[in-house]
Amino acid sequence: MRRFAMKALFTALNLSQAERDRINWDRLILVFSTLVTIGLIVLYAYGKATFRW
Repeated sequence: MRRFAMKALFTALNLSQAERDRINWDRLILVFSTLVTIGLIVLYAYGKATFRW
């Protein structure tokens, strides 16, 4: 029973580390897509303001 508890503990620790990595990737993708969206809105507003579009 003690060996099973240790395996369960190490498995839970490994899963939490993997989940932390996944969250960091999700956050990175979210920030990048937000920056791209804001950049496109700024370009659109600039184009409308200078009558180029």
